[in-house]
Amino acid sequence: MQIAVVGSGTAGAACALFVSRAGHDVTVFERVPVPTAVGAGIMMQPSGLLVLERLGLADQVLERGARVDRLVCDTTKGKSLLNLHYGVLGEGLHGLGLHRGVLFETLYRGLRESSARVHCGVSIDRVRRAPGGRVALVDDAGRLFGPFDLIAVCDGARSRTRDTMAALAKSVRQFPWGALWFIGRDPDHRHAGRLHQIVRGARRMVGLLPTGLGPAGADVPLVSLFVSIRADRVDDVRSRGLDAWKAEVREIAPESDGVLEQIRDFGELTFASYYDVAMPRWHADRVAFLGDAAHATSPQLGQGCNLALCDAGALADALAAERSVEAALAHYTAERRAHLAFYQLATRSLTPFFQSDSEVLGVLRDVLMPAASKIGFVSREMVRAMAGTKTGILTGSMETRMPPARPRTR
Repeated sequence: MQIAVVGSGTAGAACALFVSRAGHDVTVFERVPVPTAVGAGIMMQPSGLLVLERLGLADQVLERGARVDRLVCDTTKGKSLLNLHYGVLGEGLHGLGLHRGVLFETLYRGLRESSARVHCGVSIDRVRRAPGGRVALVDDAGRLFGPFDLIAVCDGARSRTRDTMAALAKSVRQFPWGALWFIGRDPDHRHAGRLHQIVRGARRMVGLLPTGLGPAGADVPLVSLFVSIRADRVDDVRSRGLDAWKAEVREIAPESDGVLEQIRDFGELTFASYYDVAMPRWHADRVAFLGDAAHATSPQLGQGCNLALCDAGALADALAAERSVEAALAHYTAERRAHLAFYQLATRSLTPFFQSDSEVLGVLRDVLMPAASKIGFVSREMVRAMAGTKTGILTGSMETRMPPARPRTR
């Protein structure tokens, strides 16, 4: 088939690799003229790493990432809310703190080495019907591309391609909260081994994530600092000055001091906003939606890139299993429904307990979470949710393991 992929991020690059390797004629359209390795720290989970293993790319990511064995969440008063260990699910199981640029470089390099054609600097605007029941793409300059047998829309939470499909049922909502991010050096591995979050009520959260070695051959261990903030308060924080902001962060998380000292200007901080995207199904007529374009959530459970990779693998499997595009797309939506339903529900439910103006929810979290985590079954399911493999609230799980280690070749 002739397949178009809109976007060359995590979902788009992985999707293009899968379907081009299956023998399809693939064209990728990327809005950015020169895609580069940018972004902050992300959490790779076993679910996403297993998809990278299918693509033969897991080793490259594991070599650059930082092993994360547990998630720790404490209050500013020193009360432990969560201390979740991946190891309860199996020996050697762990997460991976990673610079987003490393994942981009790995996937994009594979894409460039594949048979897929990549057109950069093309901003796709909408899908258009084409003769013979096929579909085409139109960019923001009015240029027509196609026709294609299938289009995979992977252009992110603010997808223009998705939003211009008037007949498509969808809900797109921006969260009022986001985060200020900074990636600093951690040569002494002070923050190794765990994702650490420190909270004060539901309004204040500071996190520290080991982030590996970074892209482009960097060799100094990194750590990502993220600080929760309402989107409408960013300008106010900037107006009060960097020193005042640092003092607030340091008060909440004293262990962040070494990272804060590296920040010299507000320009070094990146504000990340988040979207909630809901769709009753992740396909339309000859169009599939993957990644944040299909189901963006807040990053509270750290699943974004992992869900996107799972989407790419599931679409490739559906195309291989079915005789028609229509049947393959229905298969894709059915296959992804339980997994995505759980994580969208869990993320929407948890986020207000960590990022909201509610006094009550912060108190309830501080009381209920420590008690719940002491119940063996509940604690184990929390870790399973963290690992990215849950497909139901009480039951159901995908495969939970790490990609096997391969010997390095000289």
